[in-house]
Amino acid sequence: SISKASSVAITYNIIGSEEKLGMLLKYCKAANLECIVNVMNRDEATSAVRAGARLICASGMDGVENKADVFDNYDALVKDNANGEPICKIAAVLARDNKQLEEVEEVWMLRDKGFNAVWVSDALYKSGNDPLEHPGAIIKSMKSKSSVKYASARAR
Repeated sequence: SISKASSVAITYNIIGSEEKLGMLLKYCKAANLECIVNVMNRDEATSAVRAGARLICASGMDGVENKADVFDNYDALVKDNANGEPICKIAAVLARDNKQLEEVEEVWMLRDKGFNAVWVSDALYKSGNDPLEHPGAIIKSMKSKSSVKYASARAR
């Protein structure tokens, strides 16, 4: 049952076409569900917006620049394909296979690039042995950035 669900995530390259995505977005709207569409490149993002998606997540790639490239045509994307409606730019942040907190710095850089939200999931739980690195502290660090150059990812 989806009675308690409030949103779904759809991966564009699994759906495979703008037409199918548009149909699924209509079903989501009818079920009162928000829909995040995961895309891997600018063409998928453009197609998703034309289909009616307004929550677009750059996922399946590493690096801030690769994610920003998906939206480098944001103004045209909104003007030509979204009828002027704003698009929520989301980036999926992949957990690194180390004990550093590079994901926090990536979130800060994504914010500087104009992203509205991040999908961090498993990156929140990779440390946790240090009391300063529990998931709540990691989220606090992501939200409270002042400078990538001078700030520390370790919450205080």
